[in-house]
Amino acid sequence: MGFKIMRLTTWFTGLLLLSITHMAQAALPLAVDGEELPSLAPMLDQVTPAVVNIATEGRVQLRQNPLLDDPFFRQFFNFPDQPTERKTQSLGSGVIVNAKQGLVLTNNHVIANAVQITVTLRDGRQLAAEIIGTDPDTDVAVIKIPPEDLAEIMPANSDKLRVGDFVVAIGNPFGLGQTVTSGIVSALSRSGLGIEDFEDFIQTDASINPGNSGGALVNLRGELVGINTAIISQSGGNIGIGLAIPINLAMQIANQLLDKGKVDRGYIGIKTQDLTPELAEAFGLNNQQGAVIVSVLQDSPASQAGIMPGDIITTVNNKNVRNAQDVLNQIGLVPVGNKINLNIVRDGKRIAVVAEVGSPEDVAAPERVINTRLEGVTVDDIKENHAYYGRLNGVLILNILRGSIAWNSGLRSGDIITSLNHEPITNLAQFLQMVNNNNQSLLLRIVRGNTAAFLVIK
Repeated sequence: MGFKIMRLTTWFTGLLLLSITHMAQAALPLAVDGEELPSLAPMLDQVTPAVVNIATEGRVQLRQNPLLDDPFFRQFFNFPDQPTERKTQSLGSGVIVNAKQGLVLTNNHVIANAVQITVTLRDGRQLAAEIIGTDPDTDVAVIKIPPEDLAEIMPANSDKLRVGDFVVAIGNPFGLGQTVTSGIVSALSRSGLGIEDFEDFIQTDASINPGNSGGALVNLRGELVGINTAIISQSGGNIGIGLAIPINLAMQIANQLLDKGKVDRGYIGIKTQDLTPELAEAFGLNNQQGAVIVSVLQDSPASQAGIMPGDIITTVNNKNVRNAQDVLNQIGLVPVGNKINLNIVRDGKRIAVVAEVGSPEDVAAPERVINTRLEGVTVDDIKENHAYYGRLNGVLILNILRGSIAWNSGLRSGDIITSLNHEPITNLAQFLQMVNNNNQSLLLRIVRGNTAAFLVIK
């Protein structure tokens, strides 16, 4: 049976009654030899008022057959009017991180598509919330409630977490209301799971279930170390593998959302792949941790810093690089305009490189597509340093907005579009002219790695 990765929003309310055999059991004493028994209760008394339940109501646009858009077609074939949207409801959790301003940290997927958000405090108060900002790439969101007699949880330094540290998860599983579970940090820096674009999860065996999304993961001092986000499960229930966003990452994203209303994603114009044992042997390396640079965009910060295809990145800002995801995480979270320090291996020699972080929009003068079906897609010509330069005609997808029509249709960053509605694509100017003058569905032939496929974007 395969494993599933589940986000933890509860989309239903149910109660599973289990048969319980009652057994005689002596009550635990409150004290032994005059000493009070260890308890998490004093810490929880301080932090649980700052963990809230979040209920949302939203609307999702329904995609339907384009023929049904024609009133004549519907009337001729006696098709009834079709709904264009459906209502959604979800339950999740959140953490008050600033009581004076009423700021609540939660997951983007908890409030996605919400038109009404209701926050319930532990004392029973229900407050309407407004969205301050969201970042689907990291699944972080900030909402605001009236700052009236609120509690807050102070963040810890999640970089100092160690495997084996005790942690406590607080949230709203299955919509039952506030629930507390405990466990340990099982692993750190989990990535490559395909949940988000930027992944650096804390793994814990503290029991986490649907509805815990956006809830608090705290240490034994009651400091916030993470935001509960997802579980890995065979059945949809907890099996002891829960995932949380480190609070350092969540607060970094939250601060950008508060300051600018969006996240400026760092970019230096490289593509990387994992350093496999086979590649390490081919490059003559004993260490198998790192990321191999497979392409460098022309005139990008990486190109200007002297970085070349075939270089192997071992550290970013003095943090070890284990794989390509680490490079994406660490560079992508550096503010645009800041310097970044890279240690690379080239021809067996270690080299220190400094590059200035840019944004995807600034690198290689990419073009944005006007056609609404490709809204959020950034494209460019295939440059000389790309692996398919001279071998393939088409345009390269540099960036794509997660959740856009094109994203939901299957288009991804790094894809090469070679034809549009059966017409071959030779360059960027031709592609822009063709796509922006087209009001019909788009049939794209794409090349992804060593495979090709057709995609329809309606």
